[in-house]
Formats: sequence, C-alpha cells, structure tokens
Amino acid sequence: MGLSKLALDTAEKLRPVLLKIVPQSVLSSVKESIVRRNTDRLKNANIIPYDRTYREGINLIGNIRAETGLGQSTRLIADILEASGEEYVLHDFFVPPGPSMNDHTHDDKITDELPYDINIFHINASEFTLAFMNMGQNVWDHRYNIAYWLWELEEFPEEWLGCIDLVDEIWTPADFITNTLKKYTDKPVMTLPYCVEAPVSEEFDRAYFGLPDDKFLFLMMFASGSIMERKNPDSVFEAYKRAFGTDNDNVGIVVKINEYSDEDITYVRKALSGYRNVYILSDTLTKVQVNSLIKAVDVFVSLHRAEGFGLVLAEAMLNGTPTIATNWSANTEFACSEAACMVGYKMIEIEKDIPPYKKGYHWADADVDEAAGFMERLYSDRDFYDSIAENGARYVRESLNMERSTKIVKERVENIRRKLC
Repeated sequence: MGLSKLALDTAEKLRPVLLKIVPQSVLSSVKESIVRRNTDRLKNANIIPYDRTYREGINLIGNIRAETGLGQSTRLIADILEASGEEYVLHDFFVPPGPSMNDHTHDDKITDELPYDINIFHINASEFTLAFMNMGQNVWDHRYNIAYWLWELEEFPEEWLGCIDLVDEIWTPADFITNTLKKYTDKPVMTLPYCVEAPVSEEFDRAYFGLPDDKFLFLMMFASGSIMERKNPDSVFEAYKRAFGTDNDNVGIVVKINEYSDEDITYVRKALSGYRNVYILSDTLTKVQVNSLIKAVDVFVSLHRAEGFGLVLAEAMLNGTPTIATNWSANTEFACSEAACMVGYKMIEIEKDIPPYKKGYHWADADVDEAAGFMERLYSDRDFYDSIAENGARYVRESLNMERSTKIVKERVENIRRKLC
C-alpha cells in the first residue's frame, strides 16, 4: 500500500527541473490519475478505531515548510495550537514535485515521531489518498483523525469521497467549505477559521523589488500550481486595460508568479503587450517579503473564480492595502463592501475538465467593467481609498485574530476529549 519512498525522493530531487519543463496541468493530471486508481483501496483500509494507545496531544501533519498559501495555512494552525497550550508536534509531509521548502520558522517542532492520540492532517482531499499510501495505515490506527481541508467550489469530486472514510471529522477554515462538505457526509464538519498575521519589514520596500516610487501600482499574484483558470488573471489584465488604457503613465501593474515557468512569463508579457509600467516578479520570496510587497503597492486585485479561503486577500487587508476581489466563495466571510471592493459576478458552468475541477461544476465570472471602475476610483478618490484601507484592516483584525481562533480550536479539542472518554 505504501507509495515508494524512492519515487518520492527522486521526484523531489528533480523538482526544479520538473517544474520548468513539465506543465503544471500535466503534473496535476498524473496526481489525479494515481488518486483515481487507488480510491477503491481506501474502502478496505479497516482503520483501527481510537483507543488509548497514545498519550494526549496533537500531531499536526502537513506541508509545514512550503512557501505557498497552503504551507502558510499549516503554519497558522501550528501557531494556534501553540497559543492554545495543547501538546503538539509537527510532521512535514508533501507530494513531490512540490513547492520550494525553505520556510524554517517552525523547525523546532518538526519531528518524524507521532507520539499523540489526535492527528490533524492539513492535507487537502486532492492529495489525501497519496498521503495515506505514503505514510501507511499505522499513522491512522488507534488515533482520532481530523482532516483540515480547503476546497473552492460547491461541488466535490466523487473520487475524493473515499478519503472521508479515513477520518473521524473534518475541519475547514470557512463556512463556505463546511456547507459544501456537509452535503457529502454525516460526520462532523466544523469551521475553525485561521488567525491572520502578516508581518512586514521596511527593508523590503519598492526599491528592493525594483518598483518605482512614483507610480500607483496594482498587484496580482498567481502560482502555476493554483490552476490558472481559477485565479483568472485574464480578467485582472482586462480590467486594468479598460480602466487606464495605454496612455496613463502614472499607473502600473505588478504580476507576482510563484513557481513560474517560462510559459507563464510569456503569457503575461503577451497579455499586457503595449502597456506601460508592467512589472513581472518571479523570484521565490519569504513570507515576510510577500507581505512587504503587498504593503508596498497601492492595491491588491483578485478576480478569482473561487477561493477556499483567500488568505492573501485577508493579509492584504490587514496590512491596509485596499483589495479588489470577486464577491463569491470563502473570502466573503471576512470581507464586505465597506472593507473591500467586492466585484459582482455571474455563475458559469465549467465547460471542460480542468483538474481537479470537473466539467459541469460551477464557479464565478467576475464583472470586469465593475472591477475596472473600482481600479479607477481607488486611483482617483483618496477618501474612498483611505476608507477601504482602514475598514479592511479593522475588519480582518476583529474577525480573524489569534484570540478568536484559539478559543474555537481549544473548545473543539475539549469537546473531542469528552467524547473520547
């Protein structure tokens, strides 16, 4: 049942090469194929139920070192556990070829040992089968198993439903995901939101990133691993074009690409051909550098078709950078029209398979003209700009703080303990 560690190790060594020469869509299809072929095995797992084999505490298992949104999300859960006073350890897990693994802020807690009786797997359903194959059933046996999942749509892939059999309950960071998953299981599905912290450093200013001080800059970000169609950069580019045309030399657009390929760079350059002040950033950045970049620009833009949480949106708002975002999916739980520029949309059907999103599923298509209007207004109306900046920071600070998140997690763990007695 174990997925060959030799294969995983080889894939990790080849990661930089693979990500450059193999399209992310191909890598995603390979993963999907492995999951699909092994889904039936999950039904025969026969996991040994919880008993008192292990001492009380939490094993948090996830991509703890990854310089990605999912990696940052895992670290936030670790911070919440630390603040809650729970005994816990971290176990780093990823499926190569994964992202850069250079965040070492939590290394003091990372171990190969799993000494505790509760597992929290911060591993999405898309890779849960692979995690089970790789780590082995013994990691699940005798423990209370919790999956912490993110997902972006109101439909859930059938081939992942078997993963629900591997856990006792599911946590998510947003009611949007919780409500989706409740349609597919009678097991407990709980919303336990992230706390949002976004430290910055004055060292990483515009000059550090090669950006001009005299331009009003819009920033959008995407990663090859976060399905281009979902992040929807085309609509951001089109909104920018409609707002400012080719003649306004006082504005600019910054495009940050994570785990980029040469194809990504070519795509952006072609999309914005003929436009001034286009800045493409592709270096791998630390989390503090990313936060500082967001704070250094004037506006953050995300015309996503769907978000499972939208962590970077919350971080931008917390740091006082006005945000333009699609008014659909999980990000609406920490943003409103007073705190962000929420763009209207129409729901559209996905016309072809875009793994892991299936033909016939639905997501949002943001109103490009409305987004362009917000761009123009933030550029020209300082009072409006300041209002959105101030309200956004306050809204996130009040709704996604450590105290609230810690209280929710602590209460849930206490309830689980009472149930297990």
